[in-house]
Amino acid sequence: MPRCTLATIAREANVSVPTVSKVLNGHSDVAAHTRAIIERLLTEHGYQRPRSPRRSNRRGEFIDLVINDLDSNWGLAILTGVEQVAEEAGLTLAVSAVHNRASLTRRWLQSLLSRASQGAILVLSDLDEAQRAELARRTLPFVLVDGVSAPPPDVPSVGATNFAGGFAATEHLIGLGHTRIAAIGGPESLLCTRARVAGYRSALEASGLRAHRDLVRYAPFHHDGGLDAARRLFALAEPPTAIFAGSDHLATGVYSAARARGLRIPEQCSVVGFDDLNFTPWMAPALTTVRQPLREMGVAAARMLLRVINGERLDSHRIELATALVIRESSGPRAPH
Repeated sequence: MPRCTLATIAREANVSVPTVSKVLNGHSDVAAHTRAIIERLLTEHGYQRPRSPRRSNRRGEFIDLVINDLDSNWGLAILTGVEQVAEEAGLTLAVSAVHNRASLTRRWLQSLLSRASQGAILVLSDLDEAQRAELARRTLPFVLVDGVSAPPPDVPSVGATNFAGGFAATEHLIGLGHTRIAAIGGPESLLCTRARVAGYRSALEASGLRAHRDLVRYAPFHHDGGLDAARRLFALAEPPTAIFAGSDHLATGVYSAARARGLRIPEQCSVVGFDDLNFTPWMAPALTTVRQPLREMGVAAARMLLRVINGERLDSHRIELATALVIRESSGPRAPH
């Protein structure tokens, strides 16, 4: 029987993961009816609340996970990895979603500093210098995952080989005979986006191909972002014959734009995504994509945090886990003119 997770309870209760987390951690700001439903599901599933380990410090027996978005499979995959390690360590996991809103980030930071958390994992976070200094002043350990910008060398962080992933995706399309290849990155401000697009450009240059400026677009990491960007690409006088999408959610938008224009994938346009989320094998056609080890990134970040909490020396403050190209049905040879 699969292990019951916070995401399982949230899905069945039709609430967010942070709401389940609040009930588990005894917060009072959850409606009585909702709390009763969550408590019932926890009991029915036999959810094992972590036992408090013996620790000599004065902090509480939980760690925090702060993430921009838990509405996607991407965030839930990282959550699964963090939750696994927290459970093994006998720690409760408190989850907060800030949805890219500065006010929620400030509120989370104030809340975290007012309670006795062991430490925090910050996913896709854009902590400013003052916030980092405040965490350091309070001696609260934290680890960054896929930070918005390059973290300082003394800040523990976990990421993936985004440059290598972008290179592999583009090299694969070049090997299929494509020469006019577009890239749809996520938001240009994100470090992961810039690395993936840099890998794309590098692969083109290594093969003697030009990286045309009009073939590179940036969009939010969701379906509509990919849809809008792909529409613009397909409207070019000389549209691309292949598109590297910087996330699987962006790729779903590319599929929609191609269908609306009557283009067949991969016969008339090949598509490669990034992430290898659980729905990609069931897309029609099944999506070729770059696997990003999201659950493993969550595991690595949580283990790194526990080492810092326990005063252990880190072998390295930066961990990058390998990406891998997963070839399915959405990429094929360039069609003859």
